[in-house]
Amino acid sequence: MAVAISVPMLILMATLIYGMIGVVFSALFVFRGAAVIDPIVRTTPLRTRVLFAPGAVAVWPVLLIKWLSARRAG
Repeated sequence: MAVAISVPMLILMATLIYGMIGVVFSALFVFRGAAVIDPIVRTTPLRTRVLFAPGAVAVWPVLLIKWLSARRAG
């Protein structure tokens, strides 16, 4: 028996999945990734780096690409 899922429900589910991945990514990014992308962040206090978290949740695919390319570069 097939379950019919409406388009708004699919959009909601996709948004929730995107947000959950973003929350996990932002935690990793605040503690490790930001310093890889920008070396000056290494000297920044943690309470300041935590301010990056909301933005990292929103744009995590872009930051992931930048983080991976920065790791490859050196």
